[in-house]
Amino acid sequence: MIERIGGHVVKNAKDSVVIMVGGVGLHVRVPRSVFEIAQLGAEVMLYTHLIVREDEISLYGFSSEDERAIFEVLITVSGVGAKIALAILSTLSADQLRLAVRRAEPDLLTRVPGIGKKTAEKIIFELKDKIGIAADALSELAAINDVDTDVIAALTSMGFSIVEAQSALQRLPRDAPQEVEARVLLALQNLG
Repeated sequence: MIERIGGHVVKNAKDSVVIMVGGVGLHVRVPRSVFEIAQLGAEVMLYTHLIVREDEISLYGFSSEDERAIFEVLITVSGVGAKIALAILSTLSADQLRLAVRRAEPDLLTRVPGIGKKTAEKIIFELKDKIGIAADALSELAAINDVDTDVIAALTSMGFSIVEAQSALQRLPRDAPQEVEARVLLALQNLG
């Protein structure tokens, strides 16, 4: 119903923003990747998903159509609602989720708050035929492994956002060492 919205951010909270659109402030729930770019006063364009329930109308916003598509697929998994789907997209990028599903690695999903081993396995089982990954994209994502996940975790524990941590990690040279500590130091240089 509402494909996308654009406007100025007038308020942001932990997992949502208020965007002024034509004199109306719309409350939009967002993953961390959007929250990082949706600073007060910023002009944003979000791809949206509207959920209408008997007791609530909720609008969810995403930075890309791909991220929204992943959210829409995630909420089809039994036991995974919008809140868990947002938590997944706040912890993992869409490509990391695809890679976890492709490789059947529930341990990556258990790092998301609120997801245990059984739920992670159910998500992987139900999504294996619903989300695909191109062969050329798989080679690019091969670098996203447990070491890189640990690097992202280390950087976010230092106060950097997931988006900043992933960007710093992507800027590492291909021949960068594979040890966590060395990769964290190189990523910190990229962030500094």
